[in-house]
Amino acid sequence: MQNEVENTEYLDRQRRGRLMLLSMLIFFLIPLVAVIAMYKLDWKPKGESIGELVTPTRPLAMNNTVITSDGTAAPVNLWKEKWSMVYVAATCEDACKNKLYTMRQLHVSLYKEIPRMQRVLITNSNQVAELKQQYPEMLILNQPTTEITALSQQFNIENESSINSDRIYLVDPLGHLMMSYTPSTEPARIRKDITRLMKYSWAG
Repeated sequence: MQNEVENTEYLDRQRRGRLMLLSMLIFFLIPLVAVIAMYKLDWKPKGESIGELVTPTRPLAMNNTVITSDGTAAPVNLWKEKWSMVYVAATCEDACKNKLYTMRQLHVSLYKEIPRMQRVLITNSNQVAELKQQYPEMLILNQPTTEITALSQQFNIENESSINSDRIYLVDPLGHLMMSYTPSTEPARIRKDITRLMKYSWAG
């Protein structure tokens, strides 16, 4: 009788051990199988894409022949130490004015991170007195024509001219063009993107 009890207990322990081993195998194998399946089927989880990454990031060249709307030379290190929201336009018509307003609202919404960001308008227009009055803290680069054109071309993405794109461009504090936002991107989503980037960035 005692032998039967011992045999039963032994078989129970053996079954529990096998179940535990099987559970551990399942626990470790399922993720591995899932990864292999994702790789073989080239499947990627659907994520929320907000900005369009510039890959690889593009270092921006700057020289002191570019003149601001105040008549002073733009600093060579303009794109360094701060994040930059940039807009490019030949002349600032309605679409441009709407985007500059959006950029200001985005900037203000950063609260304590406001000092880490600057706004820059690159334009061929000399008629910027109203813009300077409305956005005194925004840097306007608009002279001379040849240098401004060369600078604006650095923001071209693939075959799209930055002057006609109506995009907001994002430059990191190391001076790299790294992201852009299409005209249809909602400001709230842009803000979410920027705040996340700034939160996890050691620079700027």
